[in-house]
Amino acid sequence: MLPSYFVIIGAVIGSIGALWYLVDTIRGTVKPNRVSFLLWSIAPLIAFTAEVQKGVGIQSLMTFSVGFLPLLIFLASFVNKKAEWKITRFDLTCGALSLLALILWLITKEGNIAILLSIAADGLAAVPTIVKAYHHPETEVGWIWLAAAINGLLTLLTVTDWTLAHYGFPLYILLVDLTIYAPIQFELKKRIGRIRAIV
Repeated sequence: MLPSYFVIIGAVIGSIGALWYLVDTIRGTVKPNRVSFLLWSIAPLIAFTAEVQKGVGIQSLMTFSVGFLPLLIFLASFVNKKAEWKITRFDLTCGALSLLALILWLITKEGNIAILLSIAADGLAAVPTIVKAYHHPETEVGWIWLAAAINGLLTLLTVTDWTLAHYGFPLYILLVDLTIYAPIQFELKKRIGRIRAIV
């Protein structure tokens, strides 16, 4: 296991990527999905609260950072009209399901359930961005998602108490950000199209 200060290094790496994305949003060079980013701010901040209640400690810094910075990006998406991504019925459906998961947490108010439901809510909020990354990779910047995945990985590598409260959100962040990164970086839609054309 890595020393706990690697959580801070991971948070800094993830924050650099998120702040870069924030600047690109203001410039209009990326088009964040507002449904995803709004819910990406709510769900992690709820999970952060649950982690603090469960005594997670420094690892909860990662969860806070992956909630607070998307909130700034969501707000920045209103600054430049070029940064606006058209919201579809599919986006709203994922958003509604995500909100349902958060409401269920409010009803239960149990720490581990809060973390699981926050992961579910965050994952449902990620679906529109995953779809957008696959179909329109030009609207995203790949390395920023890789930086967020590194944040999750470094936090995960500092865990010594392998309970859901300690590893749940970092593991999820690692996986979801790699899922968004891959279709952007490797233009998977084009590659799959070429393979289909050959076959």
